[in-house]
Amino acid sequence: MTGASQGIGLAIASQLAEAGMRVWMVARRKDVLDAAAKALGGEVHPHAVDLTDPAAREGLAAALHASPGGLDVLVHNAGVIHLGRTEQSSDDEFDEQFRANVLAPYSLTRALLPLLEASQGQIVFINSSAGRSANAGVGQFSATQHAVRALAESLRAEVNERGIRVTIVFPGRTATPRQAAIHDAEGKSYRPERLMQPSDVAELVLAALRLPRTAEVTEIAVRPMLKT
Repeated sequence: MTGASQGIGLAIASQLAEAGMRVWMVARRKDVLDAAAKALGGEVHPHAVDLTDPAAREGLAAALHASPGGLDVLVHNAGVIHLGRTEQSSDDEFDEQFRANVLAPYSLTRALLPLLEASQGQIVFINSSAGRSANAGVGQFSATQHAVRALAESLRAEVNERGIRVTIVFPGRTATPRQAAIHDAEGKSYRPERLMQPSDVAELVLAALRLPRTAEVTEIAVRPMLKT
C-alpha cells in the first residue's frame, strides 16, 4: 500500500488491517508513517521509501520478494500534484509528477508481478477524476493520470489470463490534506464536510477486492454527493 501515511491511502490501509490482512504501509515521511502505523495496530509494517528513487524501489521490491507470505494485493496511491496553467508550469514540475505518478507505480508493479501471479493477486490504481477529463490548470497532473489509466488498461489485458485482477479508481474531490492544499492554492474555502471522505473510497476498494473471482471491477468513478 503506497501513499499510506494519510488520506485515502491511510483509510485503505486501515480497512485492510481490520480485514485481517498483513499490510505493508509505504510512504516517504518516516515520522508521519510510523505514527499512522502505530495508530492502526494490527499486523502493519511501515516502510519509509521514496518511490521516485530507483534504488529505493528496488530495495522495497527485494524486501517483499524475501518476505514470507507473498503478496496478494498491490495498491498504488502515492503521487504528487502541481497546479498551474501551461504558461506558468515548468518542465521540472512535469518531470517530478511523471516520475512519482507514472514511472514509480509502473516500475514497482513490474518488479512485483511474479509475486502477484503466484497469489492470483489484485492491483488497484488510485487515480483521480483528472484521469478521466482535464480541466484548466491541471494539464500536467491530468496527463500523468491519463498515462496511468493507459498503463493499467494495458496491464489488465496482459495479466488477466494469469489470474491477476486490475482495478482503477477515479475519486473526485476527497477530504484529504492534499485537497486542503489544493483549495488553498485555488483561493477557495475548504469545506471537508461537502467532500467525499477517505473512508468512502476505502470501502469501494475493499468491495472490489472481495468480489468473487468470477468477476472483476475494472473502473470505479466516484464523486462527492454535494456538488460545488
